[in-house]
Amino acid sequence: MVQTVSRRSFFALLAAFSAGPALAAPPAASLRPVLRPKGLHKQGVPAAEALIRASGLSGQVGFAVADTGTGKVLETRVDTLGLPPASVTKSITAMYALERLGPEHRFETRLIATGPVENGVLKGDLVLAGGGDPTLDTDGLASMARQLKAAGVHEVRGNFKVWAGALPYIRTIDNGQPDHAGYNPAICGLALNFNRVHFEWRRAGSGWGVTMDARSRKYRPEVAVAKIAVKNRKVPVYTYEQRGGTDHWTVASGALGNGGARWLPVRRPDKYASDVFRTLARAHGIVLKNESVSATLPEGQTLVSHESPALREILRAMLKYSTNLTAEMIGMTATTVAGDKPVSLEASAAAMSHWAKTRLGMKNARFVDHSGLGGTSRMNAGDMVAALNTPLAKEQLKPILKQIPLRHEDGKPNKAHPLTVVAKTGTLNFASCLAGYVTDRNGTELAFAILTADQPRRNKLSKSERERPQGGRSWNRKSKRLQQKLLERWGAMYGA
Repeated sequence: MVQTVSRRSFFALLAAFSAGPALAAPPAASLRPVLRPKGLHKQGVPAAEALIRASGLSGQVGFAVADTGTGKVLETRVDTLGLPPASVTKSITAMYALERLGPEHRFETRLIATGPVENGVLKGDLVLAGGGDPTLDTDGLASMARQLKAAGVHEVRGNFKVWAGALPYIRTIDNGQPDHAGYNPAICGLALNFNRVHFEWRRAGSGWGVTMDARSRKYRPEVAVAKIAVKNRKVPVYTYEQRGGTDHWTVASGALGNGGARWLPVRRPDKYASDVFRTLARAHGIVLKNESVSATLPEGQTLVSHESPALREILRAMLKYSTNLTAEMIGMTATTVAGDKPVSLEASAAAMSHWAKTRLGMKNARFVDHSGLGGTSRMNAGDMVAALNTPLAKEQLKPILKQIPLRHEDGKPNKAHPLTVVAKTGTLNFASCLAGYVTDRNGTELAFAILTADQPRRNKLSKSERERPQGGRSWNRKSKRLQQKLLERWGAMYGA
């Protein structure tokens, strides 16, 4: 449509352009866009308290966040409140071990001969001696058996002994966990496959065929140190007792279905490792007698030595996969090298607590283990942020922390999120924590700690409920969503 202009309108418009000087003066206000006041975008950022209320999370929430460049604490909420740190404890254990042992430390497992080897015959005992290596697996033991044969040994006249006294024997990490929890095995100076045995079952006619083996990437040797029987019942799913140094399990037929597998904890890791090594040695023609446990390390010549990866890489994997056994063995080794061999897990954790207080400024931290599995450990967010702002944490811990993906509202990873987070997660029943570093696209880096827990709900759980408590997953999801919302708040408030 074309718009037309009348004769009268045309002359009125011409008169306006020819008006006096007053109409030709510059405007009183600039026509340029007005700059927004500095920090105006922050006015739309939700307050932390509003985020907590909106989360629907029951229990307590404590947090602290600080600038890593200046160390200035930017925001806190009940930062002195002591809550279970769960697996965030492992980040403290990592620093403890890095300082005490050094990042290049390697653990050694040995085969020792107490007598001479003549014409392929060992005229003495063969000793499998543990050195506290938490990464030893069946593949590693198979390599040792192969090296023993390559060293010219084809017969052992003496006894086969096992020594695991580099660390004290501890039956479980946390006595409050279910017996069948694979993340709660026994500890001593010799470990194999994270001290877990692989239980597998398959439907066979009217019953089930079951196996217990020490499987790894290459091998699946069956074991004699752990046995299982299927019982016609629905509950309990598992029962356990130890008889004569052997783990005896039963499992309810009503829980098996047509087939499946899971890892069960091992309660005698020394006998487990020696049982598997005897099988692997026999595959190379070396027949060994049943093992006997040696209380002291026998003297002799080292025939074979197996080294672990460097400590830094072990810790990187520990922080990524949150392996409890690794944390406990490394933590106790770090205490031992300081000259004070612990008699229990609690004693070693107390030594680490004292170290954290004096070295990291964690004035109120109280750990009962090195993994965080024990629910009576306590830590507050302010102490954790102080630890994260130390040179030890920024130089040695931060490079080995796992990157934590931030997510869309539907739960899918948001690869384009403007924030990058490297941190350690921690999860127990009705307790969820996150601590580490968050960086925006402009390079502004913050150290943070978020601790959440519903202690009344935790305290009501029975031992059998602790593996999968009712409502636990929903509570954990709410906590994790809140953690991301807080991180996004801090990125908007304190980022460049």
